Amino acid sequence: MKIIHIIPNLKKGGAERIVIDIIRTLSKKKELVVKLILFEDKIEYDVDDIQQLIEIIPSKVSLSISKKHVLSVTQLQNTFDFFKPDIIHSHLFEAEIVSRSCYFPSANWFSHSHDRMQSLENLGLLNIKTKRDLTNFFEKRYLLKRYRKNGGNHFIAISEDIGQFLKSVLPQDLSNVYLLQNAIDVQRFLKPSYFINAKLDAACQLISIGRLDKNKNHQFLIDVVAELENRNIPILLTIIGEGAERENLESKISLLKLESKIKLLGLIHNIETYLNESNVYVHSALTEGFGLTLIEAMASGLPVITLDGGGNRMLIEQGKNGFLVEDNSTKTFADKIIECTSSNEKYSVYSKYATEFAHQFDINHYIDKLIDIYQKSL
Repeated sequence: MKIIHIIPNLKKGGAERIVIDIIRTLSKKKELVVKLILFEDKIEYDVDDIQQLIEIIPSKVSLSISKKHVLSVTQLQNTFDFFKPDIIHSHLFEAEIVSRSCYFPSANWFSHSHDRMQSLENLGLLNIKTKRDLTNFFEKRYLLKRYRKNGGNHFIAISEDIGQFLKSVLPQDLSNVYLLQNAIDVQRFLKPSYFINAKLDAACQLISIGRLDKNKNHQFLIDVVAELENRNIPILLTIIGEGAERENLESKISLLKLESKIKLLGLIHNIETYLNESNVYVHSALTEGFGLTLIEAMASGLPVITLDGGGNRMLIEQGKNGFLVEDNSTKTFADKIIECTSSNEKYSVYSKYATEFAHQFDINHYIDKLIDIYQKSL
């Protein structure tokens, strides 16, 4: 079986991380021939072991409502024609639009929905209110036409929430939706002391990983640290990630005089090291397709305290591997951190269950399921 995966680049992000693990694990299967196509040479991960499978093909599509579409996909089309893939599997919306602008109906096409694909929303001309609505309307119409021209389409939903969304917005002839929850290389994140009872530090070490943008809602976590500080709870928070909100976060940290309690580390490659040195993973995203970092944290033995972002709610078993805080209250969030860390004995129970829970999301099981989906489609 010949398989092509397509994603715009490999900059830091959850979709990019799972794609690397997919390619890395698929490439170990002798019966498969795998290629990863990027549109730009932007790689922020260590991919030396799969570098020979990566091909940079500059490609771009500019859709126009009133003028002719501009399609720069000749090299990508030539690659399809030469490689003759059985499976073409795209990730993120740019890859969706660009790849579907090519024509290769002898392959089975897959769209990996890492979040709700906004352009697939059900919109009629009468309920279009904004320029974005109008763009979405025409993008959906374009995509549906291209899906059908290429012989149909299959969708991979990373959560039940996204799966239900896709089934509600897709026409019946294109509603081939498979639920396949994200996965990680569990062995990479296991603490060396996994089989030893977990112990708390003098000050509880909180950690959060994610792009510094408004949706990730790190301002909320700063307020949680302030709440714990007011209760005289010894706490330290490490935030790993970079983005447009850095300056606003730094200003708030300074205003609340929490410089000694919160560290913004920027982009880090060896996140497993920082997870292994932490006690509790905290997550504040307003919307979440799945929550890959939550599983990585659990594999490291960290209970998770999170707001309800939608797709991540299936990852929390209340009072076992952490807590889902539904009222968006900093007080409740702080209460749950304290509950997880009130004693070494209680913390050890949370930690052990979190690690065991993460094992069901191991990349090897995931790849077996993915190959099965491919084979069924063929």
